[in-house]
Amino acid sequence: MNRRAIVIVLDSVGIGAAPDADLYGDEHANTLANVAAAMGGLRIPHLAGLGVGRICPLQGVSADAVRGGYGLMIPQSAGKDTTNGHMEFVGVTLRNPLPTYPHGFPPAVMDSFERAIGRRTIGNRAASGTEIIAELGEEHRATGRPIVYTSADSVFQIAAHEDVIAVSELYSMCEKARAILTGPHAVGRVIARPFTGTQGHFTRTAHRRDYSRDFGPTLLTALMKRGIHVVGIGKIEDIYGGRGIGEGIHTANNEEGIAETLRAMQRVAGPAVIFTNLVDFDMLYGHRNDPIGFGRAVEAFDRLLPEIIAALRNDDLLLITADHGCDPTTSSTDHSRECVPILAFQSRLQNSVNLGERSTFADLGATIAEYFGVPWPVGNSFYTTLVEDAR
Repeated sequence: MNRRAIVIVLDSVGIGAAPDADLYGDEHANTLANVAAAMGGLRIPHLAGLGVGRICPLQGVSADAVRGGYGLMIPQSAGKDTTNGHMEFVGVTLRNPLPTYPHGFPPAVMDSFERAIGRRTIGNRAASGTEIIAELGEEHRATGRPIVYTSADSVFQIAAHEDVIAVSELYSMCEKARAILTGPHAVGRVIARPFTGTQGHFTRTAHRRDYSRDFGPTLLTALMKRGIHVVGIGKIEDIYGGRGIGEGIHTANNEEGIAETLRAMQRVAGPAVIFTNLVDFDMLYGHRNDPIGFGRAVEAFDRLLPEIIAALRNDDLLLITADHGCDPTTSSTDHSRECVPILAFQSRLQNSVNLGERSTFADLGATIAEYFGVPWPVGNSFYTTLVEDAR
């Protein structure tokens, strides 16, 4: 059975406040709808054809002539981070919030880290990545001290100029931080943030790496045990710490991520999961409160979507979703607690299928498990609902 599931995560493209969004101050968030309004209407005819306009009203987006499954998924994990969303996809629901550090990391953590790397650090506070590099980049270049910072998410981020600290050494620093950040300080991710340039012109590079906490067995490790090859594209390999990933392909942007997805669809026979994260929506536009850039990125993905659909084999299953929101129309630059869209398509489908409101992101993983015939106890699959239309 050479089936293939192509899973594309549109990072941060939420579609409406989750039921508990008020606990996060996000009760008015709706990333996709608010971006559509800011754009004066989104031009996404191919996503519309898969049913995104039926999930919630989106300015400029038709809800007619839909072919495929559409619905939304409600988050159950505590938090609104990449880690929470992606782990819930594969059956790990994080009931307790991961540790965050709005006032910076405590001395016990920083002293251990500085001893481990043999350098002092600067920063150690919650900040926008681009802003803290602009502020401290020149001091870092002068002193050689790496910049440590965090955000509203459970992350320990280390920024360093590639001409001051080699990327390989930065990665080593992250590995040492990951070993230190355990127990009560077990953050979701340690992130390497290399950059280049000069004062006033610092630019983060594509050499970012994420070092994720180990949350134990997942659907991906179960698939691997059944001989199903998992190709992780973008930051997927990093998000899962390489566990359950047979092949990791890092990419610099959405365009490259889509190109690598198409290449994998051409060369990987199956059985396989081709699992892609497209990060530009989040990294370049959501966190920078740029709804126009966000909307243009969604439209750019839509223009390339027909190539992905054309590359599907008859039995391939295409799943498009998101991991959280990051509404760029709000005053916050943080992620937003949102439901996410789920769009499902197979070439043999002829009609629209309302997948409804799914009570957990884990339904995505359960659907993949049923598709491959792999027993999996977490979530409720919608695959049978989807394929009944094709019979």
